[in-house]
Amino acid sequence: MKQNILGRTDISVSEICLGTMTWGTQNSEAEAHAQMDYAIEHGVNFFDTAELYPTTPVSPETQGRTEEYIGTWFQKSGKRKDVVLATKVAGSGRDYIRGGRDIDAASIREAVETSLTRLKTDYIDLYQIHWPNRGTYHFRGAWGFDASGQDTQKTLSEINEKLETLGELVKAGKIRAIGLSNESAWGTQKYIDIAEAKGLPRVASIQNEYNLLYRAFDLDLSEVAHHENVGLLAYSPLAGGILTGKYQNGGRPEGSRGSINKDIGGRLQPLQEAPVKAYLELANKHEIDPAQLAIAFTLTRPFLASSIIGATSVEQLKVDIGSADVKLSDEVLKAIADIHRQYPMPI
Repeated sequence: MKQNILGRTDISVSEICLGTMTWGTQNSEAEAHAQMDYAIEHGVNFFDTAELYPTTPVSPETQGRTEEYIGTWFQKSGKRKDVVLATKVAGSGRDYIRGGRDIDAASIREAVETSLTRLKTDYIDLYQIHWPNRGTYHFRGAWGFDASGQDTQKTLSEINEKLETLGELVKAGKIRAIGLSNESAWGTQKYIDIAEAKGLPRVASIQNEYNLLYRAFDLDLSEVAHHENVGLLAYSPLAGGILTGKYQNGGRPEGSRGSINKDIGGRLQPLQEAPVKAYLELANKHEIDPAQLAIAFTLTRPFLASSIIGATSVEQLKVDIGSADVKLSDEVLKAIADIHRQYPMPI
């Protein structure tokens, strides 16, 4: 499988990353272990998780369980050194995680130590800020986003504090590299500028949503990614499963994400029906699995470092990982561009 370097680090990751957010609710520990076994055997060396996970659904009772499953797999398999492991510190808003407070120096240190314990490892390859303190237009927040009330100096001070703390953890050998998630172009650039000015860890990647139905990254963030060498870790390349077609015409397969998180984080609404139908017809015309069409598209993007897949069965995992072998023709790519022009952001 093709490998990409994360930012300006020496860390090489597979272009397909194994996402884990269903482990602990939709997937048992044994199923999680089976997925990790299969992924490693088929060229995937990159796993992404978070202290918040699982998210299907989120709850205080299951929070942290996903990291625990990865930890028991490391212990059982002895393959920690074969994996580039990414995890995240949760932001504010959930009272059962550090009282729901904003990310600060103390919360980062506490989160890192707790994750290391659950993961049964003494280092994390990529440590990410899950979402910014100041708010974000991600998670379907674009329609009401308004940055005019943000405190610029407070935000810059917080970024500096986070970078200094992460720098200490890098020096201690507990983190190898840092990344962002659900960030903006301005926020990403400020992390880079402050790090370069003060000799602090430089952002290696940004994990944002990116799929055929949601392509905000194509604009300002892609420019930052290019000029600053900060690769995209694309989450939800299947738009929460919507691009497989299983939710068309009101479908809600039992046990699916749409049957648990009813609107799949605001994605599942009438405006996505028409573009999904168009992508399904395109996939059928060219005899490409719809999931592989969607994931393979993300792999064509010049700013991509890795596309984060998620599966609830090894059969789904086989299809998703197989996307790395699907090469989209110029005809297919043109058709995708035409559909995108007609339905630029339907979720």
